[in-house]
Amino acid sequence: MRLKEIREANSLKQIEVANKMKVSRSVYGMWEVEQDIIPIRRLNDFCNEFNVSFDYVLELTDIKNYPDSNKEIDINKLQVRLTTLRKNAKLTQDKLSTKLEITRSLISKYEHNTNLILTSYLLSYSKYFNISSDYLVGRIDYIPKLKTTIKS
Repeated sequence: MRLKEIREANSLKQIEVANKMKVSRSVYGMWEVEQDIIPIRRLNDFCNEFNVSFDYVLELTDIKNYPDSNKEIDINKLQVRLTTLRKNAKLTQDKLSTKLEITRSLISKYEHNTNLILTSYLLSYSKYFNISSDYLVGRIDYIPKLKTTIKS
């Protein structure tokens, strides 16, 4: 993730970003060194604060932001897009769970809007299907081209 790169490009200290995000410096620091994964709503806050896309932060693209990006996650679009993506690939929840190495019950919860997807699983979906995280969460309504080789 590019949290540190973005923070340093803005000449900020960890404590300053942590304060903006209303978390402790140690919590933010763990996200930055990837000892913990930033929750999706906090990722949204970070992206809005620094005017960057999920895809840029998650290293899916080198494009920093998308024009006309929504500022909020649209959980209804997320639900529909995850389900549609799986079905268009002709995958059952069981088969997708094996490919993404997550439980079928979590996939079901994401597709039925019972749980908000975890950032790590959003990234797994994006990498597996080579699709924008910003699109999946409804921040944009078009599918941008991502890097042809996505780092695993």
